[in-house]
Amino acid sequence: MLAYFQVLLLILHFVNNYHPVSGGTLSNTRKNLDSIKSLIYRNAKATVTLDSTALKELVKLSTSDSPKPTRGVSFSVHVRTNALTVGKGQTVKYDAILTNDGNGYDDRTGVFVCPVAGTYMFVVDTLCYLDTYLAIKVNKKAVAFVHKAAHQNVWSQISRTVIVKLKRGDHVKVENVGGRTSINNNGYSGFTGTLLY
Repeated sequence: MLAYFQVLLLILHFVNNYHPVSGGTLSNTRKNLDSIKSLIYRNAKATVTLDSTALKELVKLSTSDSPKPTRGVSFSVHVRTNALTVGKGQTVKYDAILTNDGNGYDDRTGVFVCPVAGTYMFVVDTLCYLDTYLAIKVNKKAVAFVHKAAHQNVWSQISRTVIVKLKRGDHVKVENVGGRTSINNNGYSGFTGTLLY
C-alpha cells in the first residue's frame, strides 16, 4: 500500500509540475495531463489501473516533451597588462579571459562566435582618456555604440549594454569605429556576453 502511494505521489508531482518546451501545443499537452490527473484522482481510493493508452501517453509526455538541459554560454574578458592602441575599423582583442563557458570567445581574434541560438546580453565598458568611439557589431552590423568626446580631457568610464537574438554561428565583436584610440588595461576595459534564454 505504501509503494502505491509513493508511485501516486510521483505521478501527481510530474503532472502538476510539468512544463513543455517543445512539440505540441500547451493546450493539447495540458488537456492530456488533465485527463491523466483525472484518472488518478478517480481511482485514488482504489488500486490504480492505467489502460495501455493512458500509460503510453504518460510515458510519451514524460520522455519526448521533457525539458532538455542546456549548457550555459557566457564569457567575460578584459585587456590584460598593456593598454591597446586600436586604429579605425580594428577589432578590440581582449586578451584576458575570466570566463568562457561554451568556448564562444576567441582571444586571438576578439570575436565571439555564437555556439547556441538564443537571446543574448552583451556589455562593453572602457576606461579612456582620448576620443573613443566603439561599436558592438553582430555580423558586421553595429547594434550599439559607446563614445567619449576628445574635448573632455578627463579619464572616463563608458559603457553600453544590448540584448540581441542570435543564430548559431553569428559573430559578435567590439570594433573601433572612430579614429585611433587607446583601450585601458588592468581590468578597467572589458567585454561580456551571456545567453539569457
